[in-house]
Amino acid sequence: MSKPINVYSEIGPLKTVVVHRPGKELENLMPDHLDRLLFDDIPFLADAQKEHDQFKEVLEEKGIEVLYLEDLATEALTDNLIKEAFIDEYLSEANIETIEETNEIRQLLEKLPTNRELIDKTIEGVRREELTSLAGVKFENDYPFAIDPMPNLYFTRDPFATIGSGVSINRMYATTRRRETIYGNYIFTYHPRFKEDVPMLYGRDQATSIEGGDILVLSKEVLAIGISQRTDLESIKRLSRTIFASDQGFNRVLGIDIGKERKFMHLDTVFTMIDHDKFTIHPEIETNLKVYTITQAGDDISVTEERESLENLLASYLKLDNVQLIPCAGGNITDAAREQWNDGTNTLTIAPGEVVVYNRNTVTNKKLREAGIKVHEIPGSELVRGRGGPRCMSMPIYREEI
Repeated sequence: MSKPINVYSEIGPLKTVVVHRPGKELENLMPDHLDRLLFDDIPFLADAQKEHDQFKEVLEEKGIEVLYLEDLATEALTDNLIKEAFIDEYLSEANIETIEETNEIRQLLEKLPTNRELIDKTIEGVRREELTSLAGVKFENDYPFAIDPMPNLYFTRDPFATIGSGVSINRMYATTRRRETIYGNYIFTYHPRFKEDVPMLYGRDQATSIEGGDILVLSKEVLAIGISQRTDLESIKRLSRTIFASDQGFNRVLGIDIGKERKFMHLDTVFTMIDHDKFTIHPEIETNLKVYTITQAGDDISVTEERESLENLLASYLKLDNVQLIPCAGGNITDAAREQWNDGTNTLTIAPGEVVVYNRNTVTNKKLREAGIKVHEIPGSELVRGRGGPRCMSMPIYREEI
């Protein structure tokens, strides 16, 4: 591999991917505070880990290198100065209520025997009951955490996004997820594997949000980015300017407006690319779908609303005679709604025409096979409770070019 990151398609044979194995952060989910942490239910950690391990096994059986985010973050803390800077940044963004709590948590983190335990603890969060400085303190609310856990982190697709040979360190939509991007920032700045030659295409300190689940690399020239609940059009414009000014080779960005509903959350929950000319799609988004094309225009960009259908646009911009849109659950309104909620269209393509999916989406998986797609099924009854599928749980670092 000549460069550490190489992602110029959604379908090129996957060689290296980053995941996060769910940890104790899931055991800090509580029914009264699920909305705050963007969850609808509480996964059973032991089974979620088993499911995630099977996901990893499927990838490794295909010869794919699987890197754990928690390992990379640990390895990025290469000296004490970097470690102290990491702790400072983490604590400054943790919304801790008092100086006393901050000081005790700092001591707690600094005393952990290994950097890996430090990383795990920052992901897990800190319960108030762990702090001696709070013994006997009366609070106006009964919120149990001095620092919130990060239960969404096993969806590694979102905090950063690899594009070409570069990376977008994202500004997350919800406050509860913004600390997740600290890990990506340290990995791509300090980890020996990445620190030398990774262009930064977007920064976590930007004013408007963008998340990786909305970013699809359709070809060496074309990106698709969802305008969604979690990604602003302004962010897409800013990212487009940076990409066009770089040497990444992309010359067109399709902004696909999927609306602001939680059930559609990101573009990859309703639309993914699975072969040169095949895509999965949730039928609910096809009606009145708005698509904007962003291109370079002199020293700035041009934004044009398209009049053609998504199907025709994809065929045109990908230089194909036609494309096939495979509707979730075959388009049946009841089955499609159920299977889209369970990430039936959130497919991870590991090679052209070869995907990883949840086994629970039986109708959609049957339709994929009928379309000639090779399907690898993994269990996901617990993982899906976080509202994400195989694509959400994986961030490609290297794909072979096609």
